[in-house]
Amino acid sequence: MTNSTTNPNGEGFETLASLAPQPAGATNDELFARAQAAIPGGVNSPVRAFRSVGGTPRFLVSARGPYVTDAEGREYVDLVAGWGPAILGHADPRVIEAVTEAAARGLSFGASTPAETELAELVEQRVGPIEKLRLVSTGTEATMSAIRLARGFTGRDLLVKFAGHYHGHSDGLLAEAGSGLATFALPGSAGVPADIAALTLVVPYNDLDALRAVFAEHGDRIAAVITEAAAANMGVVPPVAGFNRAVVELAHAHGSLVISDEVLTGFRVSAAGWWGLEDGSNTAYTPDLMTFGKVIGGGMPVAALGGRAEIMEQLAPLGPVYQAGTLSGNPVAVAAGVATLRAADASVYRKLDATAEAISDAVAAALDAEGVAHRVQHAGNLFSFVFGEEAAAAPVRDYATVQRQESWRYAPFFHAMLDAGVSLPPSVFEAWFVTAAHDDTAIARVFEALPAAARAAASATAG
Repeated sequence: MTNSTTNPNGEGFETLASLAPQPAGATNDELFARAQAAIPGGVNSPVRAFRSVGGTPRFLVSARGPYVTDAEGREYVDLVAGWGPAILGHADPRVIEAVTEAAARGLSFGASTPAETELAELVEQRVGPIEKLRLVSTGTEATMSAIRLARGFTGRDLLVKFAGHYHGHSDGLLAEAGSGLATFALPGSAGVPADIAALTLVVPYNDLDALRAVFAEHGDRIAAVITEAAAANMGVVPPVAGFNRAVVELAHAHGSLVISDEVLTGFRVSAAGWWGLEDGSNTAYTPDLMTFGKVIGGGMPVAALGGRAEIMEQLAPLGPVYQAGTLSGNPVAVAAGVATLRAADASVYRKLDATAEAISDAVAAALDAEGVAHRVQHAGNLFSFVFGEEAAAAPVRDYATVQRQESWRYAPFFHAMLDAGVSLPPSVFEAWFVTAAHDDTAIARVFEALPAAARAAASATAG
């Protein structure tokens, strides 16, 4: 196959079937067996193991535009997009050129480079609340550092998070929700000391009364509230209108900070992320700290935390809150981020929005045609699906409702799409991602796969 597609600047490239490395003869099954012998679970991030949907993970060897190709030489239309960063499409020529040029100058210096400042300035130009920015390598590192900074700035220990929100795998954030309005959390993972988990209070998402109750009881001990700007790690669950603003107002009334986690939404749902979609409206708000990942690195390991200068200047070397990283601001990774943000102009966001609408509408229509009760959840151009009559009856607003869905319908739907050459997130609790490189040909392939997938979801049974 030698189909061609076009990136947002009109530069053509061939699809993967002609450009991918030739498979070495190993199947996905063989590669997974080999990986399981050398790597815990055969994967380096749990969702890749396909435990939620069953079957064998696909081992990818290349990606270009809207397509990925596995080790067996099979091409898929990709709706994972590297979990978000491939906003322009995979292997965008502008990003590859920037990375290649940076790599030729040296892979890592352990010293400051001009490109770090350029990336920070690009972020500050896009996102109003960011006065200073610190680069790190992962979203987990960004949120962990933001929490340490909030505690150092306020002199308080407690953290509030919302049930179903994911902020990385650091100890204090892997907490389960308690009963009632809120409890001191129990560890959500082995290896997390109970005393550390107990510093995190978990409250239901989109429930301001629950948050008010927590502040009424613990307000003078709460350092910060951390929230996904729009939840996208339990499926997509946007905040109700005015929720983020109310969180900021309530926290500030008690001397606490707000950390807005835009690792997934930042620079993807708009040029200024979810904050940008609400800025200038009657729901506008200004968080104290924000965290970024995914798009900011253009597919390379870059993340960041930023916010008000008086808070950010508490970080070492100016202040007493220590944070460091040998690979923070790595020149090759930063080059990918700079190139991505510079290329992600208004036309890119228009294309993302239009493509997301077209695909989500087509999935909904296919499910409707087979009588599968569901709801499409949107947060800008991020979307996901919740199965069941409860979700179909009203928008999903919290983690408890997400958990009650008919999640067993997703695995057969997923595998039917995969068999037809469309790669979806391997969990019903993940957002779907489109890219600016999804052209008419790629979108048509998604549409063609939907009827059989919808039938598979309709015929699924619990258990």
